[in-house]
Amino acid sequence: MRRLINFFLGKRAALKNVETVIKSETNVTEKGGLWNRIMTKHLLLFNTISSGGLMMFGDIAAQTIEQKIGEKNEGFDLKRIARMTIVGTLQGPMHHYFYGWVDRIMPKNDGRTVFKKIMLDQFVASPLFIVSYFYPACLMEGLTLDESHEEVQSKFLTVYKADWLIWPPCQFINFYFLPLRYRVLYINGITTLYNIFLCYIKHKEAPKPETVSS
Repeated sequence: MRRLINFFLGKRAALKNVETVIKSETNVTEKGGLWNRIMTKHLLLFNTISSGGLMMFGDIAAQTIEQKIGEKNEGFDLKRIARMTIVGTLQGPMHHYFYGWVDRIMPKNDGRTVFKKIMLDQFVASPLFIVSYFYPACLMEGLTLDESHEEVQSKFLTVYKADWLIWPPCQFINFYFLPLRYRVLYINGITTLYNIFLCYIKHKEAPKPETVSS
C-alpha cells in the first residue's frame, strides 16, 4: 500500500512539474507574441515613439555635458527638451519608410548591394535627415526662415562630416546582418549617443566675429 501511495505521490509531483513548465513556456510565448505583434503590426508607432524618446534622452545628456563643462549654468531647459523630443518624433516615420523603401528597391543582401545602400544612405538620407533636424528645431525656437537657413548653413558641414565617420560602419552592420523590422530600432540605439552630439552642436553658440578697434 505504501508503495502504491508513493507511486501516486510521485506521479502527482511530476504532473505539477509539467504544469509549471507549460505555464512558463506559455508566458514566454505570450511575451514573445506581444513583441512580435509590436514589431509587425505596430512597427511604425514603435519607431516613432522610440525616435522621440531617444532624442529626448540625447538632449538631456547634452545639457548635462554643457553644465559640466561650464557652458550652461542654469538647470535643464524643459522647453528645449520638448522641442528636441518633437523633432525626434517627426523623424521616426522618415526612418521607418526610408529603410522599407531601400529594401524594396534593393532586396539583395550581398556585399555590393550593401555598399550601394550605404552610399544611398550617406548621399541622400543623411543630408535630408540633417536638414529635417535643424529646420524644425530652429523654427520652434522662434527663428525666422532666413535665420534658420543661416544656422543650417553654419552647422551642416560639421554634422555631415561626423555622419561619414560614424554611420557607414554602423550601416554595414544594419544592412548586412539585421532584418528590416529591427533596423530602425538598431539605428535608434546608435542614435542615442549620436543625438548627444547633434543636440550639442544645435545649441552651441556660434563664435562671434572679432571687432577691430580703430
